[in-house]
Amino acid sequence: MHKRTEPRKSIAYRRAGTVAAVAAVLALGPMYAGNAFAFKLFGIKLWGEDETADQVSDPVRYTVDFKADNLDKDLKESLNDSSMLIADEKKPVSGDLGVVVKARDDRDRLIASLYEKARYGGVVTITINGTPLDALPPTPTFSRAKPVAVTISVDPGPVFKLGRINLQGDAARLDPANYGLVRGGDAGSLTILKAGDKMVADFKNEGHPLARLDKRDVIADHASDTVDVSLKVESGPIAPFGNVGVTGQKSVDPDFIKRYARINEGKPYSPDELKKASDRLRKLGVFSSVTIREADKLAPDGSIPTTIEVSEGKQRFFGVGAQYSTIDGFGLQGYWGHRNLTGRADSLRIEGSISRIGETTDVGQFDYTAGITYVRPATFYPSATFTAGLKMQSLHPDAYDANTATASSSLAYEINDQDTVSAGGEISYEQDTTDAFGKHNYLTVAIPLEYVRDTRDNKLDPTEGYRASIGAKPSYEAMGGTIFSSLEGSITGYKGIGANNNVVFAGKLAAGSLLGANNIEDIPATRRFYAGGGGSVRGYGYQEISPYNSNGDETGGRSYVTASFEARVKITDTIGIVPFVDMGSVTDTTFPDLSDLRIGAGVGLRYATPFGPIRLDVAVPLKKYDDGTSYGIYAGIGQAF
Repeated sequence: MHKRTEPRKSIAYRRAGTVAAVAAVLALGPMYAGNAFAFKLFGIKLWGEDETADQVSDPVRYTVDFKADNLDKDLKESLNDSSMLIADEKKPVSGDLGVVVKARDDRDRLIASLYEKARYGGVVTITINGTPLDALPPTPTFSRAKPVAVTISVDPGPVFKLGRINLQGDAARLDPANYGLVRGGDAGSLTILKAGDKMVADFKNEGHPLARLDKRDVIADHASDTVDVSLKVESGPIAPFGNVGVTGQKSVDPDFIKRYARINEGKPYSPDELKKASDRLRKLGVFSSVTIREADKLAPDGSIPTTIEVSEGKQRFFGVGAQYSTIDGFGLQGYWGHRNLTGRADSLRIEGSISRIGETTDVGQFDYTAGITYVRPATFYPSATFTAGLKMQSLHPDAYDANTATASSSLAYEINDQDTVSAGGEISYEQDTTDAFGKHNYLTVAIPLEYVRDTRDNKLDPTEGYRASIGAKPSYEAMGGTIFSSLEGSITGYKGIGANNNVVFAGKLAAGSLLGANNIEDIPATRRFYAGGGGSVRGYGYQEISPYNSNGDETGGRSYVTASFEARVKITDTIGIVPFVDMGSVTDTTFPDLSDLRIGAGVGLRYATPFGPIRLDVAVPLKKYDDGTSYGIYAGIGQAF
């Protein structure tokens, strides 16, 4: 939060341009796929003719009459959701036989849905133009004068309960109650299916790779409305991981794949370890798919062989982007990258940007950034990642003008799935930095240190868990002989409530302090603290919250504290609203002082997409600076925190 890259008067968070570009690609992409006559945005048809009929040979349309007066609300919704006839009613089928095929498939779906609700005596009747489905000829012909009339009637029958429960084989030692199987309890088909699957999973988690379900008998007694269940599970022997093979790779070193997967031969078998291995390989970004398969029998030494099947994706990538704001003018960005530079999934990315074009006619006052980053996984250890980078910037926010060049490197080590530590080195040169204290040059050497614990269930849109971090950055500014250090910590937490986490409460607390240096001007302007904007206190301009001198110039602070609280409320599966309150203080004292606490409040809109929620927030400051920002609009991809 202490690196400022745009002027305080801006009310548009700069990532808004990126969101606009992504939205444009998603919206316009289908228009280049063929002769489209409809315009869609995120799958919603905004205008134009429906072209589905043109893609179906011999299109036949139909109507559905679902007679559900005798059904309770829950069962009606379940049947309605499972019916493809109802879901696809506006889509034509191919030929008259297509109506019959779809109806037969729907009958099976509806019966399965009844079984899920323990309605084993239910009857589903479907007629087409008044004729029962099974009475139709093999090749029916329907009039095309109007849509074919399909009628669905359901007699749900009674609700069945579990009767006798018989566990056999190695499952005989298990308690059926631990798997939801209780005499007189829920007899729904999903309950029975999940029970068998969980028994097998539990045996596998105990180190039995060949555990399998040998028998699953379900007998419904219509006289007593009960269901008798027999399940037989064979666990097989306990075995360790054995030989690991790799297939499908082309340019990625197979030895690297095995090493990074961390499926160590001789280690006890664990499905959880296989899942973790698959997840970490996917996160490398070089594979379009990853599948880890176990052998169906043990090796002669009693171990279980596994095979990692991968499919490599595109390794080179590039992109360009543009943005426009009536406040900041035009901005242009571009990048090029390689995801597998030396065959070890090591990546190289080169990027550059220029912004504030049109805000000023002086090209020297544009903001420029150019950088190159190299990332090498499995450095020294399979769980260690090396990162090196070089970045050059020419920045001209309200608080200062600075030309900087920064070289850095770090090594991050995964202690476990949740904990990561990192350490590195950084050297930064700032030439002719001009701020409230005059013009300075800085040459700073730093040692960044950080510990992170992350238990969130989703990085872009979490509903449970927390992320906590604490970091220190001991530094030495060589030109002034100043020794100082920054200490920062933050914690974010999430709690979803409701069956589908329809409301998620989220909170964040962050604080930081600069220690050492007798005078604030001895610390580079880019290392001082600021707050305000989409990443901290919404409603205020970007980094508007700062100590000011007697001339009204921002000086940056020695300490800060910020807090944010949100209630993320789903309105539909894709749309949500988020009321929020942010607060923060930046002072020139070593420790945070809340005497000048600034508070912003507002509401946001979220639109769920496969790559994370698109965010649009509007906020106002509750304690506005004189001549300061009156409101803020912020856009981005992912939640605010």
